[in-house]
Amino acid sequence: MSYLLKYVKTSIVKKQLMAASGLLLCGFLLTHMAGNFLIYFGPEFFNTYSHKLISNPFIYIAEAILVLIFLSHICLAIKVTLENRAARPEPYYVSVHSGRGATLSSSTMPITGFIILTFLIWHVVSLKYGPHYEATYNGVVMRDLHKLVIEYFQIEWHVGLYILAMAAAGMHAFHGFWSAFQSLGVNHPKYNCCIRFVSKAFGVFVALGYSAFPIYCYLQGGN
Repeated sequence: MSYLLKYVKTSIVKKQLMAASGLLLCGFLLTHMAGNFLIYFGPEFFNTYSHKLISNPFIYIAEAILVLIFLSHICLAIKVTLENRAARPEPYYVSVHSGRGATLSSSTMPITGFIILTFLIWHVVSLKYGPHYEATYNGVVMRDLHKLVIEYFQIEWHVGLYILAMAAAGMHAFHGFWSAFQSLGVNHPKYNCCIRFVSKAFGVFVALGYSAFPIYCYLQGGN
């Protein structure tokens, strides 16, 4: 047992756990984006989906697990960062084209991570606990999240901050997705170029996909 605890405390295992939690969060990014995309199909489609989601009794368990993954990822990231700085008090950066040196995405991971965390708190408070509107479809009364979201993004700085946060999320996802595979041992010259390409494409997709959401809402003009 003592050997197991000692093994779990090693830097390599912490990085692997951080990588695993990061990949799970990447999966959440995709599923949440898919839910956002439903707004393009109209109020009834979006509200019906949202109602089924939030009225599911298992939603609380899912939210608790998601929060646990977020907190674990954040704590592991802070721990690993502090240990790396302690081991190398004077940081150095080597820019190379192989993808193994420092890049803008890798060197700003703590900054983009903080931006994402701050945004999430703001996002939850503003929308989940925002004004309560109601809509009725087929005799079922439900929360009109479509109206809330459209109304919320009629304010230009709300749109701007959302896009800024999503740009940070894209950068964070790009390097995080790439480094996760490195931490998990998927590191071979034969596959690295492909993994890096997919990682970059994933980061761009996250940034653009999420940014399109507030822009679309703003263009609806509050109608």
